[in-house]
Amino acid sequence: MSEPQEQPRIPTIDLRPWLFGDAEARAGLARTVDEALRTAGFLLVTGHGVDPALRAAIRTAARTFFLLPAEVKAAYEAKVGGRGWLGPGAEANGYSEGTETPPDLKESLTFATHEPFDDPAVDAEWYAPNVWPTEVPELHGLCAEYLRHMAELEKTLLSLLGYALGLEPDFFTRHMDHPTYGFNINWYPGTDVTGAPEPGQFRIGPHTDFGTVTVLDRQAGKGGLQVFTDVGGWEDAPFDPDAFTINIGDLMARWTGDRWRSGRHRVLPPPADAPAEELMSLVYFGECTPGTRVESVPAPVGRVAYPPVDSHVYLREKLDSITVRSA
Repeated sequence: MSEPQEQPRIPTIDLRPWLFGDAEARAGLARTVDEALRTAGFLLVTGHGVDPALRAAIRTAARTFFLLPAEVKAAYEAKVGGRGWLGPGAEANGYSEGTETPPDLKESLTFATHEPFDDPAVDAEWYAPNVWPTEVPELHGLCAEYLRHMAELEKTLLSLLGYALGLEPDFFTRHMDHPTYGFNINWYPGTDVTGAPEPGQFRIGPHTDFGTVTVLDRQAGKGGLQVFTDVGGWEDAPFDPDAFTINIGDLMARWTGDRWRSGRHRVLPPPADAPAEELMSLVYFGECTPGTRVESVPAPVGRVAYPPVDSHVYLREKLDSITVRSA
């Protein structure tokens, strides 16, 4: 008789049973989600309905921008958490863990929510207009379509997460009437662009994300994503070209009283045996409506009672923490 197969620490789940299945199928899916988020804070998700051709078209358009001369890209330069281009040396994500690392080896195009809120101060900080490169006019429409899919997927995931905790399915989505989000297109070029990595330098240094859920469309590579689990330590993230990689952020971990892990991860530097490797990731950072009070759910669901925080005060502090400031 064959040995029972061990459940993977980072499983792949198909969303279709949640969307269209019966009560038994939904309950089974919820149990798998709960277990995975307790141990690693990561899932792979299929059945999301996002056309891979759309993702490929965004990469093609974004690469056209990233290959422009630095002086052209500089016209779109933004601060961390802003809208525009983050050039080399702008971020060091390891700072958020209190680790002094060299800056991350990447460039980013960064976009975010832009629909006005009802408070001028909130609008100025979180709903500024996006800045779209005129040199790549097709990027705007492609990203707008992609972000519509991300908003729908985020709400689906949050409904599933509420159910998985034994709470009301709208426990999280009720705080999404006017949410903010961040959207980064991260370009990880080879050493012909970045130069040789410094000791302790990564494409993205070890960190956890800051918001609720992150939806990542990534490419496989030797210098790719690694995740941290209690059992395996640092290990290469599983990859499925049809799947999104989902991880829990700090706010969601606090909300669940650390029942679920804020998924710690990093992106390795260009590999010595493939120094020209180039990767690009599409990263959607889910958040909630500004002013949301994030308070840990009590035991027996939650394990730790964190002090309540204002969601966007917390987010601003974290974004500021990873900004590389010139001396």
